[in-house]
Amino acid sequence: MLYLLYEHLSGYREHIPLLNLLKYLTFRTGAALFTGQLVAVAMGSRFIRWMQAKQGKGQPIRTDGIERHVVEKAGTPTMGGFMILAGLLVGTLLWADLSNLYVWVVLLVTAGYGLLGFLDDYAKVTKQTTAGVSGRVKLLVQFLIAFAAVALLVLYGGKSPEAPGLSTSVAFPILKRMLLDLGWFYVVFGGFVIVGASNAVNLTDGLDGLAIVPVMFAAAAFGLIAYLVGNFVFAQYLQVHFVPGVGEIAVFCGALIGAGQGFLWYNAPPAKIFMGDTGSLALGGALGAVAVATKHEIVLAIVGGLFVVEALSVMIQVASFKLTGKRVFRMAPIHHHFEKLGWKESTVVVRFWIISVMLAIIGLATLKLR
Repeated sequence: MLYLLYEHLSGYREHIPLLNLLKYLTFRTGAALFTGQLVAVAMGSRFIRWMQAKQGKGQPIRTDGIERHVVEKAGTPTMGGFMILAGLLVGTLLWADLSNLYVWVVLLVTAGYGLLGFLDDYAKVTKQTTAGVSGRVKLLVQFLIAFAAVALLVLYGGKSPEAPGLSTSVAFPILKRMLLDLGWFYVVFGGFVIVGASNAVNLTDGLDGLAIVPVMFAAAAFGLIAYLVGNFVFAQYLQVHFVPGVGEIAVFCGALIGAGQGFLWYNAPPAKIFMGDTGSLALGGALGAVAVATKHEIVLAIVGGLFVVEALSVMIQVASFKLTGKRVFRMAPIHHHFEKLGWKESTVVVRFWIISVMLAIIGLATLKLR
C-alpha cells in the first residue's frame, strides 16, 4: 500500500526525502518484519483472554498421546494462528508492492489455508474432539487452492528472458541452470509441494514453540532466496534462474518472521495459546507457495528438512503398523518418540530448532555451490 503511495507521490520525492526509503526492498522487508511483530504482540493478551472465554476447555488433547500433556496442556486455547495471520497480512499489505502477482498468489494460499484451518479448529473446539474437518475434505480443498495458485503463476508470472520455459520447469540445486520442463504437469507438481509443506508443518506443531521457530528460519532463508532470485545481477552472479518480480516476496517473508516472533512471545513454553491448524496449515502452505514462486521447490525439502522428517515419521509408522503390526517409533510424529525416550519437552524443542538452523544454512549454501 505504501509502495503504491510512493509511486503516486513521485513529484514530492525531492521535498520529502524519506519517501525514497520506500523504493528499497530491504527497507520495506525490515519494516514489514517490525509491523508483523507489533501487530501480533499487540493482539496477544486480549486475544488470548477472549479465546479462553469463548473456547472454555480449550483445544482437545490426545488421550493416547504423552500422558503429561493431558494435564499440562489441557485448557490452553487454540486458533493462535489468527495472531500470526493478522501480523502477516498487515505487514505485507502495508509494505509490499500490491501490483505484484507473486505477493497476491502467496497471500491467496496463506489466507485460504488459514480459513480451512480455522474451520478445522472450530470443529474440534465445539465438538471437543481431536477429529475436525474430514481429512479427505481438507486435502481436496488444499489441492484446489494449490492448483489454482500454481496455475496463476504459470499463466501470469514474470517470464525469464533467459529461460522461456521456466514457469513450468523444475530447477535443481547445485546443477547450475539445469531445468526439467514438466509442461502443464508442473501445476500438479507445484500443488503437491504446497500441500505437502502445509501438512508437514501441521504435523510438526505438537510441542510449545516447536513449529513456529523452524518456520521463521525457513522464511528467513526463502526471503533471502527471493531477494537474490528476483535481482538480475545477483541471479547472474550466483548462476540461479532469474525470476522477474519475485523479489517482492521478501517483504512477505519479513512479515511472516515478525508475526512469528510476536506469536512466539505467547507460545514459548509453557504456551499460553496454540497456533492450531489455523496457523500451521497456513504457514506450511505459505512456505510451499514461496518455494514454487522462487523456483526452489527442491531446496524447500532441505531448508524445511525438519518438517519432511516429521511427515516421513508418520508415514513410516502408519505403513509399518499396517503391513507388519509393529511400530518403528514409540510414537509419531517423531518429536513424541523422543519424549517417550525420556527427553524433556524443552530439550526436544531446542534441539529441533538447532537442526532447523543447520538445514536453513545448508539450503542457502546451494545458492553458491554451482
